[in-house]
Amino acid sequence: MSALLTHQCKCTRCQRPSEHPDKLLHHQLNVLLAYLNGQQRRWVAAMASRFLGSGGIKLTSRITGLSPDTIRDGQHDLDTGLQGYWVDPGRSNHRARHPGGGRPRRLTADQANRLKELLSQGATAHGWVNDLWTLRRIRQLVQRELGERLCLTTLRRALKEQLGWTLQKPVQQLRDHDDEEVDRWKKEEFSRIKHEASCRHAHLVFIDESGFMLAPTCRRTYAPRGSGPVVKVTDPHAKISAIAAIVVSPKYGNARLVYQLSPDRANFNGSTVTKFLRFLCDRVQNRMTVIWDSIRIHYAEPVRNFLTGRNTLVLERFPPNTSGLNPADGIWSYIKYGRLPNYAPLDLPELRRTLTAEFRRLKKHPNFLFSFIRRTGLTLDD
Repeated sequence: MSALLTHQCKCTRCQRPSEHPDKLLHHQLNVLLAYLNGQQRRWVAAMASRFLGSGGIKLTSRITGLSPDTIRDGQHDLDTGLQGYWVDPGRSNHRARHPGGGRPRRLTADQANRLKELLSQGATAHGWVNDLWTLRRIRQLVQRELGERLCLTTLRRALKEQLGWTLQKPVQQLRDHDDEEVDRWKKEEFSRIKHEASCRHAHLVFIDESGFMLAPTCRRTYAPRGSGPVVKVTDPHAKISAIAAIVVSPKYGNARLVYQLSPDRANFNGSTVTKFLRFLCDRVQNRMTVIWDSIRIHYAEPVRNFLTGRNTLVLERFPPNTSGLNPADGIWSYIKYGRLPNYAPLDLPELRRTLTAEFRRLKKHPNFLFSFIRRTGLTLDD
């Protein structure tokens, strides 16, 4: 008998590249469910969610792919003792969907694979001036290339269930970005930096700067149809600059955040960067290897003068034109897009108070700092 198609677990542990005992357990559960009918699957999933305790329904849904409502129905069936489900051993008096049952999909597997190839080429390859895929554009592409007329609801379901495509926000990248150079830097240069820092028993420090405007980072939000929300801004050009460092211990066992905010409407320069390095040295009080971007203020005269005679501080550079490689970039994405989207304070003092509260909150969550490092693809372990 040929093996049935099993669901791939979507829990956080199974998505990580490192091995974990739960990976095997989740895979075995999905293999078991693949050989059961619809009723039996929801009962087994309901029992598994009970064993997981608090939050078990949500976690079981990610493991098995069953909806939370289906798992709750299974729990209700178990609570009632499966009353009325069996008329005799081995025979159900309720309809159970068998593999392959139900309405057939509008797109066959071959058509779905072909559509994925077409979409991967980008919208500009199919005549549009910008690289933007909308449901209406994809529907035109499906009708032109595959000869199928699909409604938007069916197309949205096919994109998610058959292609694994969802709405994604593009990440800006310079045209001079060199992926091969980035891979080489990760494998060779960063390995060298880690080794030399380990020999010196030095902390690894990732530093970056950014600005926070009174004009917010806008993010989609729910609102009445036809009435788009409006964010009122006091002064779109007023800002507070921030500099932050992710400090990782020599044994990579913990990480902490060190930051400073600039005066109102001020940019960082060589002198203020030097002030932050002095502040960082006072906080860490240990050898450090600082890794930051190759910009002018990082190697200005005040910085060079500060480094003279300091053998406890070593500076290293990220390769040029490599946005997203610095883990400290994750701080700005997290605060601007994750915590404060659509936030429009009345003035800079209010913005400063809010930023201070957000940085203090982030300092209490070192696991977030490690997630910023993992997102860049940099590995701290040899």
